[in-house]
Amino acid sequence: MNSAWSALVIDDDPGIRQSIRLCLEVDGARVVGVGTPSGALEAFDRGRFDVVFLDLWLQSASGLTLLPEMFRRQPGAGIIVITAFATFETAVEAMKLGAVDYLPKPFTPEQVRTAARRVVTANLLKRQLIELKDRLDEAEGESRFETLSPAYGSFLQTAVRAAASDAVVLLRGESGTGKTVFARWMRAHSRRADGPFVTVHCPLLSTDLMSSILFGHRRGAFTGAVTDSVGKVEEAEGGTLFLDEIGDLGADAQTRLLRFLNDRTYERLGDAKERKADVRLISATNRPLEDEVRAGRFREDLLFRLNVISLTLPPLRDRREDLLPMAKHYLGTFERLQGRHHLSYSSRCEESIAAHSWPGNLRQLRNAIERAVILSPANILEAADLGLSPGDDPDAGRTGIALGAEVSLEDVEREHIARVVARAPSLEAAARILDIDVTTLQRKRKRYGMS
Repeated sequence: MNSAWSALVIDDDPGIRQSIRLCLEVDGARVVGVGTPSGALEAFDRGRFDVVFLDLWLQSASGLTLLPEMFRRQPGAGIIVITAFATFETAVEAMKLGAVDYLPKPFTPEQVRTAARRVVTANLLKRQLIELKDRLDEAEGESRFETLSPAYGSFLQTAVRAAASDAVVLLRGESGTGKTVFARWMRAHSRRADGPFVTVHCPLLSTDLMSSILFGHRRGAFTGAVTDSVGKVEEAEGGTLFLDEIGDLGADAQTRLLRFLNDRTYERLGDAKERKADVRLISATNRPLEDEVRAGRFREDLLFRLNVISLTLPPLRDRREDLLPMAKHYLGTFERLQGRHHLSYSSRCEESIAAHSWPGNLRQLRNAIERAVILSPANILEAADLGLSPGDDPDAGRTGIALGAEVSLEDVEREHIARVVARAPSLEAAARILDIDVTTLQRKRKRYGMS
């Protein structure tokens, strides 16, 4: 490994500390060695470490008892447990407590270096992925908020005023309209621009874990809670907390979030201590929360607190002036990422981009261009490379039905329902888009021979 990194060796045997230090210094590590639990915690307070080697037994004390406190002081630390009394049970216990590896004594210098390299490499990859995503988000955002659309320009003026306040904001809009990137843009235009930006993707959380992820927990609060854990609210202290697809929050998390929005206080699960947090909340949804309230799945009082300022991101079809500029921006972005040069669109391809409806919005446009840059061998991209028909909306070209065509209203309705159902993830989602109930949708599908 070429770059400098740091390691802490916690072992009551000076010879072990020295041998591990010599092994790691060969790889360019800065190594600190301590022989007692108190020395380990003092070292954690003085600096951060990429890798920690922890002896299972420190004189008469178990090294495993140190793990919860070390993780509390440095969450995510890469701790490797070492011991001369290796058993399957102790290995499992160490892993349950958060250790990333287990090294039995006696070990060779190469085993020490290999274990450390795995931890350092994994941490490096995580940082690179985060940095790459941030760079891509920033690159997208720079162009995404330069608009030729008068309607979108007016929307942005309102959004700038909202961002400058500290009010709770609810971002609404179809899937793919860029709500996450827009939340980052609002953070950049707020007084919390230098604070953390913490994202919670609510659909990815199980109902049982939602409250723990948001507000943290104490060890033993529930099965599997083997260490104390801070929540996303605490991580976002002084900055912005973004809750993506907030309609998926479970009932307990909704109750706790409402309490937090009311007085900015919360408790970790299993801990009676009341805590306060200075956090700005932005949430997002791609479905009408009012419908969720009527269905009994979302608290009406929570919706009132989230809906202080509501901003609806327009779909791409409503800002067609921005289609080609965005397409050229994405082309330049992926050209650089893939190491390609001098890519462009043919005139027919540009016509197809401008004519297409892009039901998946910016995400669909971005994905189509990324795929074309990766797979097309030519420097001039054609409509087919983006999965489009030349010069027309592929759907309209296939069916011949378009607004203003010489067709009946029944034909237009049949075709519109067919397209929406084909693209929606479920009949319920399609019914929401069509602004009808599911029973009416099923009746119309039966009438038109679609079911």
